[in-house]
Amino acid sequence: MTDATITKLQDLLAAIERYADPRRATAEWKQAFGLLQKLPLPKDRVNYVVGMRDVTGLRAFIEQLTEPAPPPRPAVAIEPETLRQAMQAFKRRVRFTQLDEESQINSHSPLSKGEDRKPSRAITTPVEFPDDVWQELVRQGKLLYLGHGFYELPKE
Repeated sequence: MTDATITKLQDLLAAIERYADPRRATAEWKQAFGLLQKLPLPKDRVNYVVGMRDVTGLRAFIEQLTEPAPPPRPAVAIEPETLRQAMQAFKRRVRFTQLDEESQINSHSPLSKGEDRKPSRAITTPVEFPDDVWQELVRQGKLLYLGHGFYELPKE
């Protein structure tokens, strides 16, 4: 990300705001879209802001890019015993979840024995341990983070 890109986005924002109806600034929005796609911003959010011709959203992107990044969180020392207990709790929850799924009969067919189901391997973490513990286990490669709060054991 260069200062020239941010300056160009600021110029485009000023040009868009000069229009009586900012949605009619097609050429400026097209240029802004090209610049925003090259920046480390969420693509779906960029598509929404440009697609809806959201001047406030464009201004928020520029402010986000000009503000300094927050300092990284200091690494919290987590006791190995806590990590071990968290892994045990996670494996226990995986085991209970699989047993629960295996015990249910498939409701799609009255003739089914429930054997055609694939066991889910992804679960949410037990709440007894903070997020830092789970992030550390992911960093160590003992868990995989799948997104939206779901984790799974790595494939063996």
